[in-house]
Amino acid sequence: MLDPKLLRSDLNAVAASLKIKGYDLDTQAFLALEAQRKDLQLAAESLQQERNAYAKSMGKLIGEAKAKGEDIEPLKAKGEQMKNDSAEADANLAEVQGSLDEMLQGIPNIPHSSVPAGNDEDDNVEIRRWGQPKTFDFEVKDHVDLGDALNGLDFDTAAKITGSRFSQMRGGLASMHRALTQFMLNTHIQEHGYEEVYVPYIVNRDSLYGTGQLPKFEEDLFKLDDEREFYLIPTAEVPITNIYRNEIVDSLPIKFVSHTPCFRSEAGSYGRDTRGMIRQHQFEKVEMVQFVHPNDSWDTLDTLVGHAEAILQKLELPYRTVILCGGDLGFSAAKTYDIEVWLPSQEKYREISSCSNFADFQARRMKARFRNTEGKPELLHTLNGSGLAVGRTLLAVMENYQQADGSIAVPQVLQPLMNGLTVIK
Repeated sequence: MLDPKLLRSDLNAVAASLKIKGYDLDTQAFLALEAQRKDLQLAAESLQQERNAYAKSMGKLIGEAKAKGEDIEPLKAKGEQMKNDSAEADANLAEVQGSLDEMLQGIPNIPHSSVPAGNDEDDNVEIRRWGQPKTFDFEVKDHVDLGDALNGLDFDTAAKITGSRFSQMRGGLASMHRALTQFMLNTHIQEHGYEEVYVPYIVNRDSLYGTGQLPKFEEDLFKLDDEREFYLIPTAEVPITNIYRNEIVDSLPIKFVSHTPCFRSEAGSYGRDTRGMIRQHQFEKVEMVQFVHPNDSWDTLDTLVGHAEAILQKLELPYRTVILCGGDLGFSAAKTYDIEVWLPSQEKYREISSCSNFADFQARRMKARFRNTEGKPELLHTLNGSGLAVGRTLLAVMENYQQADGSIAVPQVLQPLMNGLTVIK
């Protein structure tokens, strides 16, 4: 959530920045609500002061009235009326404040000044490439045909069990999927200094509000329980980031990594990437989350991107890194880098990791703070990144390491985690 003070002090500048994201801030609606809030707050404070003053003098007034033999009921009635007027003013203020809060909840984060303008993914800006796409001397197959020929990747059985956009793996491909997960975790823990954390796969509404999925993006989620409002996690970012909701931490940075399944309804994506494992309702991901000092978050973002890129380099998978333009930037993010891996069957780079700095946007929603040098609570900054999406990494390995006979060579770094297996046949 944006700082309301920023909106009050520099509304036009905020509106101009948000246009980069394609968001039109209704400044007139905000100003009207803010004017109402100010008037109602002044009225409520004035009535409360009058009520407090009268309450202090009421005992004396009643005593004097009794001494004179006067009726004290009008004095009591006046006190009751002042109480009712004050309560009504508080209720009116709360109603307008609720409308303001609802408006604030729907306003996205302000993009960083380095975020390029643009409407969609076609306008993202490439900043570097690593590795050279391999040239094959045979007809390249995509991961669906490769997996089918190996009897290791089955979408039809998964559809029978559940429905479309699910997959079943077996044999060497299932083992490679597991090995990739372990390899990613080991690298981030042993080389990049993250602490592994295991988190729930089901979260409550407050957690999803804290990271920005609710209230705006409820249709993208799988809701389990209307009464308790439980949801399946769309990413480990949600439970990990909420570890410090309503908390004050004593020291920063804090670096967590976690492996979880992720569940997404993919609302609005019908017809896009329906073949294979690119866009599924259930997939697995190794997620990196950092809580850092506000002064360090932009340098940390670059470091986080490097941690994700290191996985692809060790797997010797060609990739490119892009900065998302304003129109492609997520609701809560101030800046995002996408890492896109080369897929030979499509002859293009496809997203495999997204690394974002949210600045204090999520922290304000969650009231996640740290103690500054003066010992006062201050909002921390949150960042996260995929390190990596496991299913997409599997299909990238399958396609880039395919051989003429349809087998899949096992990357050298995975072989120790697969009992020395060198080829999946």
